[in-house]
This record gives sequence, C-alpha cells and structure tokens, in this order.
Amino acid sequence: MKPSTYLPIDPDFFDLFRKETAKDSVKVIYFDIEKYPQLNESNGKIVKILDKSKSGQFMVFENGNEVRLDRIIVYNGRPGPAYDEYDAYALAPLTCKAGYDEEDC
Repeated sequence: MKPSTYLPIDPDFFDLFRKETAKDSVKVIYFDIEKYPQLNESNGKIVKILDKSKSGQFMVFENGNEVRLDRIIVYNGRPGPAYDEYDAYALAPLTCKAGYDEEDC
C-alpha cells in the first residue's frame, strides 16, 4: 500500500513532543505508514524532531527509528495526533455501517 500523505498536526503537539525529547525513554505506538492499519511500537530516547519537506515531520529515536508525527496514536500513554483515527477504526465494527451501505442498517 502506498504511504499516505502527511496530514498537518495541531501545533500543540510540537511543544508536547519537544518536552518528550528531554526524557530518557519514550514509548510510542503508531500506524505503520507502509502497512496501514498495522501498528508498530518504538521505545527509547528521542534524538530530534526532523522536518522532511516532502515526507512530513518525524520523531527520530536514538536507535534510528523514525516515526511520522501524524501517525502517532499514543506516546507515553497520552493520545497522539492519530488517536481519533485509531479510535474510529477500532469502533467501526460496533456501528451498523461496519462495511455496509446505510440502506442496510
């Protein structure tokens, strides 16, 4: 599957993510941009927040992992920019629409 285009995130997340760079360890759960909707996890120290002009903005870990900011579901137990998308995806089977047209409800 082709990686999704970067969606701008709320500017407040930049401040929150920069605060996380001061910590020794951060745990991030995020959507894999290559195998959506597969989830991945990254742990460790954040080295920097990197802006790749065409690809988006990334959280770079000491171990070399790069996590696109708009795909972060949870960081250190707090909701990230993609949390609402994850929540909607997880709750879809509970709606009467779960893959059906509205007429079928």
